[in-house]
Amino acid sequence: MKKIFVTGALGQIGSELVMKMREVYGNDQVVATDIKCPKEHEVVGSGPFEILDVTDAKKMHEIAKKYEVDTIIHLAALLSATAEKNPVFAWNINMGGLVNALEVARDLHCQFFTPSSIGAFGPSTPTDNTPQDTIQRPTTMYGVNKVSGELLCDYYFHKFGVDTRGVRFPGLISYVTPPGGGTTDYAVDIYYEALKRGEYTSYIGKGTYMDMMYMPDALNAIIQLMEADPSKLKHRNAFNITAMSFEPEQIAAEIKKHIKHFKMDYDVDPIRQAIADSWPNSIDPSAAREEWGFKAEYDLVKMTEDMLSKLEKKGIKNDSEIVCAK
Repeated sequence: MKKIFVTGALGQIGSELVMKMREVYGNDQVVATDIKCPKEHEVVGSGPFEILDVTDAKKMHEIAKKYEVDTIIHLAALLSATAEKNPVFAWNINMGGLVNALEVARDLHCQFFTPSSIGAFGPSTPTDNTPQDTIQRPTTMYGVNKVSGELLCDYYFHKFGVDTRGVRFPGLISYVTPPGGGTTDYAVDIYYEALKRGEYTSYIGKGTYMDMMYMPDALNAIIQLMEADPSKLKHRNAFNITAMSFEPEQIAAEIKKHIKHFKMDYDVDPIRQAIADSWPNSIDPSAAREEWGFKAEYDLVKMTEDMLSKLEKKGIKNDSEIVCAK
């Protein structure tokens, strides 16, 4: 039975992954950590929880040893748009925290997962059906962090034998956790605003395609990869995975099928638009399919139906005429 240590457990991925893993492995088997501790949060109340600043290497090691963990899921990081506003701070958090987590995994012989991102690519990367192995010259601090992290995890595998694993996540869409400063967060915001106001102003320009994934598929991918036969993993730390690729007008059109009077306009944020323009339009996930059986269940149509239905159940609505599939 795994004993799992999660950093960044109250973030967009962590808050849902911890609960999913507690369902799979048991509440006491998943130790959640974060730099803050809101007592009312279900992650805090449903199992072991410790306050942790991931730049504190000693504290991280103490917690991991205290609970005798054998698996580390390192999620604590600043996201793309936030990182670009404070690049030195982002480097210290993203890379300093990663090195600390890898050192704990090395010392305690833990299996290790940390996510990379489509942000690891750059403007010189092939933009359509981006290959698993290709040029990576990102132009953002977030992207530089992610490429560095991929290489560092490979190093710890080859040099020290740490069982490191990871995926390159596309934009993640969730009805559970509010957006956290990512470039693709418009694809979360749009559902909330469609239900609350019947309209949305996109900070990403028309015609900007980016890969996306619904959170249930992302959670399943992490668990599936961590359970995969290590002898079949050729790439290990940077598997391309995706579920769909769309531009803002396409997600708006899908929402209009459920909220008839929904309207969208544009007020492009130059910082986030520049980041989006440096990323691929679509990526090739064939290596993940072949090496560990990755398969996404949600496309844009199925995701939109579920997002609107789940957000309505949370009480997010207005007077627009809504025709959601229940």
